[in-house]
Amino acid sequence: MSTNKIQRLHVGARLSEAAIHNGTIYLAGQVAEDTAQDIGGQTREVLGHIDRLLAEAGSDKSMILSCQIYLSDVKNFAGMNAVWDAWVAPGNAPPRATVEALLARPELLVEIIVVAAQK
Repeated sequence: MSTNKIQRLHVGARLSEAAIHNGTIYLAGQVAEDTAQDIGGQTREVLGHIDRLLAEAGSDKSMILSCQIYLSDVKNFAGMNAVWDAWVAPGNAPPRATVEALLARPELLVEIIVVAAQK
């Protein structure tokens, strides 16, 4: 791959789901499609989206370089962490920030952004 080439995955009019440049994968913020779920269900779904996108880009969760987590209500922190802790690759917990934020739609409880290295 040329060092100047940018590869984009699932390109839409407003955003791409991922961009890959120089062996680094940048994911768009991932949210749940099934917003009827509680924080645990939405977090599991979002982490599943991340797993699929990373695999498509030639990586996996053990290669995450940084993570930003946005919660619609900080009261969901423990519920999100319970799912996160079961998912994160042992010995490879990435640097992470978690904040409360007003998300794009009121039914969204969590949005996660990941930057990862390709394998």
